[in-house]
Amino acid sequence: MLNKKNEVGHMENPIWGDSIFKRKKKAANIFTILKQVPIFSDLKNKELSEVEKIVHRRKYKKSEPIINMGDPGLGMYIIVKGSVEITEEDNAGQKNTLAKLADGAFFGDLALLDESPRSASAVALEDSDIIGFFRPDFLDLLYKKPKLGIKVLLALAKVIGERLRRTNELLAQIQQKKDVSGSG
Repeated sequence: MLNKKNEVGHMENPIWGDSIFKRKKKAANIFTILKQVPIFSDLKNKELSEVEKIVHRRKYKKSEPIINMGDPGLGMYIIVKGSVEITEEDNAGQKNTLAKLADGAFFGDLALLDESPRSASAVALEDSDIIGFFRPDFLDLLYKKPKLGIKVLLALAKVIGERLRRTNELLAQIQQKKDVSGSG
């Protein structure tokens, strides 16, 4: 028989059939996910394996809070699968959406540097699989493996610096629009 039915009941051509070109689905590998995060992307495989040992993976249900505005910052989070909404609450109690993040995105990285209260909340928009990299584990890494810890720290500083630059550019654009609209 030249053609056979695939899993959805469509006829599959033996030469050009789907099965030849499909990627095999594998469970999301923490190592692979970490490699895609800018803070860890320049690490060698052996170094990344060390980080992999100290991260924590957890599943969050839809609408479950991941972090709450005002709580102490404990660490950063990486979305393996799912989506997360980042919100802040103003003085009147009104929630404002700052961002909606999906697979591969990360947030809360500033908490690796200090334990200041969270400036926003994060809630799972759907059932989500998330990796946590927490400050005590990071500090322990800096103490026990300083060379690796410093590499992560410098990469973190680079990411935060890029975000600050982008924020400054946006503020300059907003100010420029205000100046133009105010002078007309």
